[in-house]
Amino acid sequence: MSALFEPFKLKDVSLRNRIAVPPMCQYSAVDGVINDWHHVHLAQIARGGAGLVIAEATAVSPEGRITPGCAGLWNDAQADAFAPSVAAIKAAGAVPGIQIAHAGRKASANRPWEGDDHIAEGDPRGWQTIAPSAIPFGAHLPKVPTAMTLDDIARVREDFVAAAKRALAAGFEWLELHFAHGYLGQSFFSTHSNQRTDAYGGSLENRSRFLLETLAAVRKVWPERLPLTARFGVIEYDGRDAETLAESIELAKGFKREGLDMLSVSIGFSTPTAQIPWAPAFLAPIAQRVRREAGLPVASAWGIDTPALAERSVASEQLDLVMVGRAHLANPHWPYYAARELGIDRPSWTLPAPYAHWLERYKVA
Repeated sequence: MSALFEPFKLKDVSLRNRIAVPPMCQYSAVDGVINDWHHVHLAQIARGGAGLVIAEATAVSPEGRITPGCAGLWNDAQADAFAPSVAAIKAAGAVPGIQIAHAGRKASANRPWEGDDHIAEGDPRGWQTIAPSAIPFGAHLPKVPTAMTLDDIARVREDFVAAAKRALAAGFEWLELHFAHGYLGQSFFSTHSNQRTDAYGGSLENRSRFLLETLAAVRKVWPERLPLTARFGVIEYDGRDAETLAESIELAKGFKREGLDMLSVSIGFSTPTAQIPWAPAFLAPIAQRVRREAGLPVASAWGIDTPALAERSVASEQLDLVMVGRAHLANPHWPYYAARELGIDRPSWTLPAPYAHWLERYKVA
């Protein structure tokens, strides 16, 4: 039996295999409300056979959007708009998940295919960004954020709580907190972006405080029977990798104490000068160390796009779940393709009849 196609159980939620679709921003919402594009996108991927489908980074407030086209969960109309996608994911046999997020100093940006840079000052589509300290990311994102007050911190924490409640009401069964990629949570943790001198800056304990408090607050409203997870950048590739990874593992232990069920291991992306050693599954060994030392199940993405690599990452106990993103955009039936490549004649799920008849009867590639 393939390790990749073994079921996976976390809390009361069971996945049919170890293949997960990570959040992939579509930048196609209007006022935070998703639409037919998103429904088709999520439904077709779920039909392909993945065990878990996580909807894109969804902002907890208008200021938390990466771009004006980002999805939101700061009002009930936005939550209602997710209902058809949730139903379609479930009907396809996958578990519906969502990632809630605040972009911090990387917010107020143009969509990637329109520049992937900060919206120009004076452009009515843009807004003032916030962050732990008034330090811009730099490079293509030069906007100087406003340093958050203690009231701002409390407000954003409650925005995460309110978004979690709406996610639950919309029917999602898996919740991921976006604490990675140089967005707000990561910015509190990183010394590249946090130069505060109060209880939220300086020491590891202080730089971890916002993330742990937000997790604890969400845990109170998210049911214990459902997985609560986070995506976090455990390494920056900035020349301080050993120290950053050691600190990240300590934070991961804190996440576990506060009720986190799984960690999706990623990169910090807190500085534009990072030297990232891009390679197939290059984060898998790092995730394995986090798994071993923090005692948490782990997932990861980044370059895990072939069935053999995905299989090896799970079989070697580097990862509990494999996040397969762009390969799903190229082939929404990637799990079926992976099963064929790994010699599984009959996958443990059934493709929709209009596809299964042709794919399984004639074994077309």
